[in-house]
Amino acid sequence: MIGRLAGRLALAGAACVAYGTFIEANAFQVRRVRVPVLPAGARRIRVLHFSDIHLTTGKRTLRRFVAALAGLEPDLVVNTGDNLSEAAALRPLLDDFGRLLDVPGVFVFGSNDYSAAKGANPLAYLARSTSRHGTAPDRAGLPTDELRAGLSAGGWKDLNGHRATLHVLGTRIEFRGTDDAHLHRDDYRVVAGPMSDDADLSIGVTHAPYKRVLDAMTADGVPLVFAGHTHGGQVRVPGWGAVTTNCDLPLSQAKGLSRHRTPTGSSWLHVSAGLGSSPYAPYRFACPPEVTLLTLTPGPNG
Repeated sequence: MIGRLAGRLALAGAACVAYGTFIEANAFQVRRVRVPVLPAGARRIRVLHFSDIHLTTGKRTLRRFVAALAGLEPDLVVNTGDNLSEAAALRPLLDDFGRLLDVPGVFVFGSNDYSAAKGANPLAYLARSTSRHGTAPDRAGLPTDELRAGLSAGGWKDLNGHRATLHVLGTRIEFRGTDDAHLHRDDYRVVAGPMSDDADLSIGVTHAPYKRVLDAMTADGVPLVFAGHTHGGQVRVPGWGAVTTNCDLPLSQAKGLSRHRTPTGSSWLHVSAGLGSSPYAPYRFACPPEVTLLTLTPGPNG
């Protein structure tokens, strides 16, 4: 009796993994939300936010989806990192971005913009944080400088420890960003401070949404922050939600739009559920891969 039950559970588990690998991992979606952060009288701005592509050359369905994103006709692009899983995917990635690189945009990097993923027990990160300092010496390096140059060539702004300003549909948007907090490469001090007097809106961008970064941006009055890294939990329990964020972000904020609150204020936080996954854990469950098209509108006090 026990053996029969164990066999059925094993079959059910195998079926879930197969579904997550071959069906849900390729069920790409576009989610749409509105965020009231613009000043009075400003034109609405459509922001395409994507993250965690983790591209390999063999992911043809993913490549077709990425290549079609320009058809959404965004006014602004935000890329929150983890673009690659192998060096050979760099040129295909830039080719697939295509016309998106001509749209005003910004980017930051995650760990998989510096070094490739390494095979490991996919359940290990449920029990402990995978955060580490720098890049792992036993992992293959990725063409980070070439990726940076390719993303910057069309006008996207590198926010890895930088501020930058873009004019979008008549709104002057000041961005600030950090390098990957999961690798402890973040140093918010280099971009800290209030919004410039001549800016209309301040936006924060980071790969991994650790509280230390979110708290600092919120304390500086940044009304909207973009992040990725969590994959939305990647494997979610129906009716419950994510079981991990792989950082110190609460499970309830593993993906989507929410409010990040501190004792002194709050900011809108948008966390992308991501488009891909590690090649060593290529499945999703109750958490389809997605991009988000956010429409920024004048705020309630505008």
